[in-house]
Amino acid sequence: MKKCIVLANGKPPKKNVVTFFKKRGFDNLICADGGANSAMNMNLIPDIILGDLDSISTKALHKYKSISKIIEIKRQTDTDVEKCLKYAIKNKFDEVLLTGATGSRLDHTFCNLGIVLKFFSQINISLVAEDSFLKPIKGNVKLRSFAGEIISLYGFDKKTRITSSGLRYPLKNISLPFGEKESTSNVATKNIVELKIKNGTAFVIRDLNTMIKNDLF
Repeated sequence: MKKCIVLANGKPPKKNVVTFFKKRGFDNLICADGGANSAMNMNLIPDIILGDLDSISTKALHKYKSISKIIEIKRQTDTDVEKCLKYAIKNKFDEVLLTGATGSRLDHTFCNLGIVLKFFSQINISLVAEDSFLKPIKGNVKLRSFAGEIISLYGFDKKTRITSSGLRYPLKNISLPFGEKESTSNVATKNIVELKIKNGTAFVIRDLNTMIKNDLF
């Protein structure tokens, strides 16, 4: 499996989170433009820095110009995060972890959540934001868990139907259309939570530190 981390120019993850995922096979670091500034602050060396290069600092550019591959793509019809994901797909990465994709600007956060949906059919993608781990899911999915783990589920439209087993508040072929209904802070009751997603995609959000502590990846 070929895996990579994409570090965007939002609020960066903690360095120990990057280190954790690198040890789990995400050994390629791709920085989306100004994400290289965060990499520099964490003393990380990107394999690739990619984007229109309008956000990377002069200091970071100077530091990495001889040790990282820097790819300037000037087009403005997609974001730097999208450029990185397209690069990962073109270069046959199997899985990508998106980090630094949220922050003080709600429009950027909303955009990047949409990008997760947009690219999910092309590459196995997850997102880490502060203490949360987000995974888009479809079809039949089994999650390793434990009794008491908080698991939240979100859908997007009325045609997508969700059925669950192993949750305190069961979902029985119901839709969770955005802005109407959600399953926030549901609770696992078993070591395996089974989900069936029909006609669409849902987001599962879990506590990152809990998953790391209990080896739930």
